[in-house]
Amino acid sequence: MTRSRSRGWLGALPLLAFFAFVFGVPAIALVAGAFTAQGRPSLANLSQSLQGGYLTAMIGSVKLSAVVALLGAVLGTFLAYAVVTSRFTLLREAVLTASGVLANFGGVPLAFFWIATLGNSGVISGLAGLPSGALYTFWGLAVVYLYFSVPLMVLVMAPALDGLRPQWREAAANSGATAWHYWRFVALPVLTPAMLGGVVLLFGSAFSAYATANAMVGTVVPLVTLKIASALTGDVLIGYENIALALSLDMVVVAGLVMAIYLPLQKRSSRWLH
Repeated sequence: MTRSRSRGWLGALPLLAFFAFVFGVPAIALVAGAFTAQGRPSLANLSQSLQGGYLTAMIGSVKLSAVVALLGAVLGTFLAYAVVTSRFTLLREAVLTASGVLANFGGVPLAFFWIATLGNSGVISGLAGLPSGALYTFWGLAVVYLYFSVPLMVLVMAPALDGLRPQWREAAANSGATAWHYWRFVALPVLTPAMLGGVVLLFGSAFSAYATANAMVGTVVPLVTLKIASALTGDVLIGYENIALALSLDMVVVAGLVMAIYLPLQKRSSRWLH
């Protein structure tokens, strides 16, 4: 038994080496650059990344991601429930297929789609006389992010909603439970792990998005990904590459804090299933 296990590890060594190279080398370079200033170890980059416009951009990204995650989770869950409980198989398949496509529709094409529709010279805004400036604001960007966040939440919640057995509702009704009691004590504990996972997934997706925001709002809405791009490319700031690495490390820390909050909640909610 011991020999077979050791041989199994040998078979996994190429994969482990690949992952160590692909993820380990960039991580080491990121940390080393973030803690290096003028060729010497220093905390100056991290300190500067948490001040002024950089801090504003980080707060803006966190706020935008939180808004998109919460709204996308609510809207996506309701849409997934409507689709799962629908009697029309064709509707279910169409919505799930469209969700799979739209969940991966982002970047410059998504920005062009919205600008051409509701932008300054957009088709709908021009015909209906709608104000176009709202598209290039914080809330306008949040609505655009919902375009791929809601379908992503549908894909996350549809399998979980399929797991709700009709016998559970019938048993609850036979025991005198109301619809509220069923959802509070039966359905929600079952759905909570998937919902929490969906919120974290939407937060991470919005937090790391760059191309859509860059094509739509530029520097109008301060976002940390745009600050990192400016520092790395030198379009505005020259010689600030290590500041960009420090901002990237800040993003990793924020993502780690989100996961640190999510994992205990997910573990606690999973106990409700037993």
